[in-house]
Amino acid sequence: MAVPIACTRFSDNYDLKEELGKGAFSVVRRCVQKSSGLEFAAKIINTKKLSARDFQKLEREARICRKLQHANIVSNPEVLKHLVRLHDSIQEENFHYLVFDLVTGGELFEDIVAREFYSEADASHCIQQILESVNHCHQNGVVHRDLKPENLLLASKAKGAAVKLADFGLAIEVSGEQQAWFGFAGTPGYLSPEVLKKEPYGKPVDIWACGVILYILLVGYPPFWDEDQHRLYAQIKAGAYDYPSPEWDTVTPEAKNLINQMLTVNPGKRITAADALKHPWICQRERVASVVHRQETVDCLKKFNARRKLKGAILTTMLATRNFSSKCRSIIVKKGDGSQVKESTDSSTTLEDDDIKEDKKGGVDRSSTVIAKEPEGPGTPPQSPRGAGPNSGSPPSSSVAVAVKGPLNLGQALLQSVQARRQEIIKMTEQLIEAINTGDFEAYTKICDPHLTAFEPEAMGNLVEGMDFHKFYFDNVLGKNCKAVNTTILNPHVHLLGEDAACIAYVRLTQYMDKHGQAHTHQSEESRVWHKRDSKWQNVHFHRSGGNGGAAFGFSSHK
Repeated sequence: MAVPIACTRFSDNYDLKEELGKGAFSVVRRCVQKSSGLEFAAKIINTKKLSARDFQKLEREARICRKLQHANIVSNPEVLKHLVRLHDSIQEENFHYLVFDLVTGGELFEDIVAREFYSEADASHCIQQILESVNHCHQNGVVHRDLKPENLLLASKAKGAAVKLADFGLAIEVSGEQQAWFGFAGTPGYLSPEVLKKEPYGKPVDIWACGVILYILLVGYPPFWDEDQHRLYAQIKAGAYDYPSPEWDTVTPEAKNLINQMLTVNPGKRITAADALKHPWICQRERVASVVHRQETVDCLKKFNARRKLKGAILTTMLATRNFSSKCRSIIVKKGDGSQVKESTDSSTTLEDDDIKEDKKGGVDRSSTVIAKEPEGPGTPPQSPRGAGPNSGSPPSSSVAVAVKGPLNLGQALLQSVQARRQEIIKMTEQLIEAINTGDFEAYTKICDPHLTAFEPEAMGNLVEGMDFHKFYFDNVLGKNCKAVNTTILNPHVHLLGEDAACIAYVRLTQYMDKHGQAHTHQSEESRVWHKRDSKWQNVHFHRSGGNGGAAFGFSSHK
């Protein structure tokens, strides 16, 4: 189906329905086409807030999506099912509407952890679908540049639903096997060596990212990992990964062989998408790939997903408030050549160098955005707490300047203020959990934002918004299935995001007596994003991964 010619007004052709998600400059809502009754997802961009450069990127994304869809119709309609297709593009005075497929199955990685059975053969089928969409892009001169779990979606909730590749916001058009410097773009944990080395690059960068994704699909954690961004990048540039025991002992040699060919440092020797699809582990999976259930992979993937969602929630909150940049301290990494490069410390956040400027020597200043924590103490650089996720620390080997000036007592006052706000977040979290334990919905609603968003096992891998989903549990389950409840928060880590936002990650240990007098214990890993409005903290997002004993606890550790 070719992309329709845009009509004058979006409302002439579509009826808008409920909100599905939002970003800093856009909102996604379900919409219904008036002429056919078909459902789509409308990405509504507020163009008043866009810079000229942002507007160019928006036009580039729409052009590439149209190009890929048209090529699908002409060459291989079957591949179409693996792309989130653009159906319409409508420009109005202050808004631009992009009408895409309505994808209802959620993220692939969230679906995997909800499955009862997951094997190496399942991983083979997943990467095959990803490679088919990447191969189609490459055949039509498009490089995605941002392949990562967040952009791998399922068409529906049905078993065996097709994997779809989404978000062409960083995609570029190339001619043939062209290699050039197109700017620093992508997500740190999935960047290829040639991008990090600032060398010409092209289609092979997508294959490198596929190799990282395949590695995660097989064991539940990434091949390159370090809390220090510089060491992480050094690992990637050297291709320094391995297959540690015991988790890799049960993976077939053929799977490792495909990963090796994808994670080849030299892009000229890296396997292509077309050749990867011909690899025996892909095209002969029934004979080659193991069909043994990989529970350890599922368990690790749950933790990996929790870290991703936490980081995504932090970024979304900061972009939404739009005031974090003026209140957070800036971190400047002093390089040996005297240049200053701002580094991102988040391995799951997409970066793009919009303005590549030539320096006096003819070199290129390729900087990306930094999100800084509050300083831990007077005159010391901020340090990310252990356990908050990979690649989130500041580089200890570099000279790091933090904008904290004045006498020592000013630094001490700042430290005390930071500690007080962290304790305030912990206290608010404890109050919220107490409301859950007692089944007090009124108290719960006072602490939570009315549009609270949540990822949790009960939502089956979906992002739920609002209070109705949670109210069902308060009305029917919470406080009714047990005689006594005691909750302990272990290892709380609080990230302050300016004055008005914060995030807390912790392990929640719940002890309870059921109605039969039996004692149970349940453990879950949780993260919550808090935002202060009118001098009052409210929980705006949370993510929970269930642990042992959840099934026995009638309401789990819900909410």
